[in-house]
This record gives sequence, C-alpha cells and structure tokens, in this order.
Amino acid sequence: MEPRSAAVAVSALIAVAVGAYFYVGRPSEPPRKPPPPIPEVGVVELRRADVPLPLTYAGRVAGFRNVEVRPQVGGLILKREYAEGAKVKQNDVLFRLDERPYQAALDRANAQLAQAQATANQAEENFRRVEELFHRQVATAKQFEEARAARDQAQATIQAAQADIQTAKLNIEFTTIKAPVTGATSLQSPPEGSLALAQQTVLTTITQLDPAYVNFATSESEFLQLREMNRARERPLTPDDITVRLQFGDVSSYPEPGKLDVTASTVDPKTGTLQIRSVFQNAGGVLLPNQFVRVQIIGISLQDVFVVPERAVSQGPQGPFVYIVNSSNNGVAARPIKLDREVEGGWAVRAGLESGEKLVVEGMMRVRPGAPVNPVPLDSKKSDQASSDAEKQPANGVSQAK
Repeated sequence: MEPRSAAVAVSALIAVAVGAYFYVGRPSEPPRKPPPPIPEVGVVELRRADVPLPLTYAGRVAGFRNVEVRPQVGGLILKREYAEGAKVKQNDVLFRLDERPYQAALDRANAQLAQAQATANQAEENFRRVEELFHRQVATAKQFEEARAARDQAQATIQAAQADIQTAKLNIEFTTIKAPVTGATSLQSPPEGSLALAQQTVLTTITQLDPAYVNFATSESEFLQLREMNRARERPLTPDDITVRLQFGDVSSYPEPGKLDVTASTVDPKTGTLQIRSVFQNAGGVLLPNQFVRVQIIGISLQDVFVVPERAVSQGPQGPFVYIVNSSNNGVAARPIKLDREVEGGWAVRAGLESGEKLVVEGMMRVRPGAPVNPVPLDSKKSDQASSDAEKQPANGVSQAK
C-alpha cells in the first residue's frame, strides 16, 4: 500500500472513532417529566335550608308538689293507717288521733245550745208581752227596748252555741287525718302513742309524682339568641310546638314526651343562667325527685342556613375556612367562614357562602389554592365506588383472584 493511501485510511478511521464517541459516549439529556395529573376532589353543591337544631341540657326531676301533712288539732296519735314510704291516694286515711276531748267539747256545745234555746224562748215571750203593753201605752219605751235587746241577745247566744257545735264537729273530723294529694310518703313519721301538736308536728311528707317537673337551665346568651331566632320567624313558635324528651344515665329514653311549662323571669346572678321547667306525665312513677336526666328539646330549627360537613372545615391562622371551586376555571380558593352551631350533618353557616357554589369535601390534601381540580359530585363518587366494590365482590362473598 502506498504511503498516501495509508494516511487517508488512518484519517478516515480516526474520524469514524471520533464520531462514534460523540454519538455513543456523550451522555444524553434527561427526559422531561410529564405534568402532574389534575387532582380529583369530591364536592357538594351548597343550598340554603332549614335544619333541626338539637338542644341538650342537664336536668333534674322535681316532684310536682311536696305537701307536709300537719295535724289541724292536737292529740295523741292512736294509729298510723299506712306503711311508711308507701304510695297513698288522695283522701286515704293516714293517722287517727284521740277524739275523746273533742267529743266532750261537742257534748258541751250541744248542752249550751239547749240552754240558749230555752233562754231565747223565754226572751221571745217576754218581748211579746212588753210589746203589747207598749202599744197600750202601759209599758215604757225603755222597757220595750230592753225586752227587744234581751230577745236579740238570746238569738245571738243560740248562733254562738251552734258555731261551737260546728267547731267541735270539725275538730272531731280533724282527728282523722287524710292524704291531701296522691303521692309517695316519707320514710319517717311520729310513732303511735306520741303527742301531735296542732299546726306544728310534721306527721309525714307526700310527694306528688304524677305529673313530674323536670328543671334545667340555659345560659343568658343562648336564651337571648334563641328568643331572637324565634322572633325572626314568620310564625313564632309556641310551647305547644316544642317537644321535650328525656334520657337517663344508661342512655335509655323515657317513653312519654313532655312539654315546656314556664321560664324564669330573672337571671340567676351566681350562674348567669335562666331556669326552665318542663312537665311530664309520670303515672308509673319512673321519674323520681332529684333524679338527673338529659333534656332534649325537639322542634326548634335554624332557618335559611348552609350545612357544611365537619370534614370540609379547615383551621387557619384567621380561623375556620373551606375550599370553594371556581365555576369558570375549576380553580380552588380558600373561603373564610363563621361557624354558627353544630347540627346534624356538620356545621351551620349563615354568612360567607353562596347558593350554588361547589364545596370541596374530599381530597383536600391534594388541593392547592389557585390550582385547577377535577370536581366530582360527592354522591356520584360514592355511587361509583360502591359499584366498583360490588363488581369486585362475588356472590359468595369471597374475592376471586385474577
């Protein structure tokens, strides 16, 4: 081979090697990452509505009436006709006192009446004689006036004797002490043979349980708020529109509904609360005085509010806020709101939202303010998920391997 041809061949080989180096050995540029997918979020459309407002308070049962039974006359207690602590009915005999002193007083009053009647007969005859003589101008006017006064005094004596008889009969009747109301008696009473003093000795206490009162309290601010809400209604609620339910400590419920009875007209200066009283039928005696219960008020509603699910509410430095989807570009914006009350389904919100707006409820962790999202109605999203789960689940309840 000629020297010139060999040099050309070497040059060609060098050029091929250099080209291969730059074509193969040079590192390639990293591939560009595809843009992240638009996140899918579950949304609900906001609508104003009237929602029930649950109100729950701590209450205490009170007897409808507590009556202290005291004797109207004094006397020795001869017999107690009931068992201590037992339930008695109105007009049941409770105690019997010794009536002999009052029977003696009745006999004495009867004797005084007979004496007064005899004196009155004599005074009447004497008055007639003097009256006749006075008309004949034989008796003087003074004699006539004295005869008439004696007759009138005798008639008054008869009336006094009759009143003494009536009093004696009442005293005898009062020796039999009856129950003034129906209810449960106290566990303590004076023993038989002891002396009962009129108007002083407490023989027993009867607590009327049917109906029963349940007392509870609400704060002054809440009371004023509820009152303003009621005044703003087109037709304000009355106590007949509200039902009261009771729940015991074991979470069981009292079957009979109650009604609001009365509200205190003053605020307790110590607690800043107002006392409210409700009344319940208690024929079975299930409700006992001083028993603690949970009082549930049913029938009050919040009007024209939005209900925001609790999971849709986030907390920021400025307070609670929610994410709203912009209808024009599906961008997300944080919207501060003011929570009103917790109701069934979430929080009630009066201001800060508009009807028809789409509220983000699910997928908030993937949301960035201003970034677009793929809003999917929450109801349809749940339906799709339920259908997918149903397809994966065979009829016999066992998953099939693919």
